Amino acid sequence: MAATDNRNDPFRSFNFVVDFGDDTIAGFTEVTGLTVDGDATDYREGTDKFNSVRKLLGLRKYTNIQLKRGYTRNDKMWRWFAATASGNNDRRDGIITLQDEQHRPVLRWRVKAAWLNKLETSGFKASASEVLIETVELVHEGVLMEAVG
Repeated sequence: MAATDNRNDPFRSFNFVVDFGDDTIAGFTEVTGLTVDGDATDYREGTDKFNSVRKLLGLRKYTNIQLKRGYTRNDKMWRWFAATASGNNDRRDGIITLQDEQHRPVLRWRVKAAWLNKLETSGFKASASEVLIETVELVHEGVLMEAVG
């Protein structure tokens, strides 16, 4: 058996798919903010024998997720934002899937009750030739990572 047969290389970050429902969305060039954090709560009662506090689990916190893509004629993100901005409670569960080199799913991040909070355009520059980038920010109520297969 060759030495390369035993390799367990990490997955590359450029091969992913974002899905937030039927009429959502085109391909994205970048996803950031899949961060979970938590608070520790200090607790001490009068019968504790030691002069120290216990650390109890506190609230879990999830940072906002940012998605970036080049502008196209696809305006579904703007329509989702407009629905939310006009008072429609359009929250969506979504899945961000990492794929291997053969485009098979290997890891998934399930996002719960997300809604669009911010849309940003990279800016227009007559002296540059970069692609115009749309950045959207999603607020959500939780993210869970799971292995596929």
